[in-house]
Amino acid sequence: MTTRRIKPGMLEDFERAWRPASHPEGMRRAYAYWSEDGQEIIGVSFWESKEACDAWRASEAEARRREAMAPCIVGEQEAFYRGRELVVPARS
Repeated sequence: MTTRRIKPGMLEDFERAWRPASHPEGMRRAYAYWSEDGQEIIGVSFWESKEACDAWRASEAEARRREAMAPCIVGEQEAFYRGRELVVPARS
């Protein structure tokens, strides 16, 4: 999961730089959530393993992507979490 603060007015530029040129090996799903003001984005990705995630983070492709995003970013926090899907009870 990665949370980034985006410079005001830079969301469109960020979105262009943010999408990887190719789908990362081992990534199963990815979601992005934006704040209403467009200055914060949370990326949540699901991986086959922590090792697959770490390999992507250490790759040249990810380094190029981060370099392209850098002019748009004010701050960033990143972490790897383990979890599970929560069941929401059906409504009658």
